Amino acid sequence: MTRREQLLFCEKCTHRKMDMNQGILCGLTNEKATFTDSCSDFTEDISIQTTNQEERIIYHSDLKGNFSDKNIEKFKAEQNFSLGLILSILTGTLGAILWALITVSTKFQIGYMAIAIGAAVGFTMRYIGKGIDQKFGIAGAIIAIFSCALGNLLSIIGFIAENEGLSYFQTLIYIDYSYIPRLMKEGFRVMDLLFYGFAAYEGYRFAFRVFKNEDFVN
Repeated sequence: MTRREQLLFCEKCTHRKMDMNQGILCGLTNEKATFTDSCSDFTEDISIQTTNQEERIIYHSDLKGNFSDKNIEKFKAEQNFSLGLILSILTGTLGAILWALITVSTKFQIGYMAIAIGAAVGFTMRYIGKGIDQKFGIAGAIIAIFSCALGNLLSIIGFIAENEGLSYFQTLIYIDYSYIPRLMKEGFRVMDLLFYGFAAYEGYRFAFRVFKNEDFVN
């Protein structure tokens, strides 16, 4: 059986388990299906409607088991790394600005914003870039980290602007940027590493294209 044929059983089984990176796994073994004819542990989930049995999502890590080399080459031809990169940077920048505005207005840095930025960057790369190559995930992670750092930088500039009674624009012009690394270092906390790590993970994880039933080609 091919992976696709196995999934016709797994998707209707009550033991199915969804993994965001690997797709559908067996809840009994926590592994992908290995049966070649039929599964002795199969228990049909009667709550699933027949019309939805073909609907599923295939992640980039499972391409080889579901698509021919010809189809994979077709998907590669549909990739748009340049546009995905540009719009992901834009998304990350907008997220950084929003993070800074919230931080300055509340006088409190919300670390969870880093996770939201990472996810936003990743999803932008996914839907615009339609990537299956590794570089999409790497770019998503790097942009996510850069966006978080930019959010911290803009927050510092915002606090300086408030303290000095200046506008953001005036502060951007007159500030001595040689002090920025020291200010960022002084404000850095150990927890920031954790949030930056989550942002990078989501920027990487969500950056790859996912496939639904309409993408399958015989």
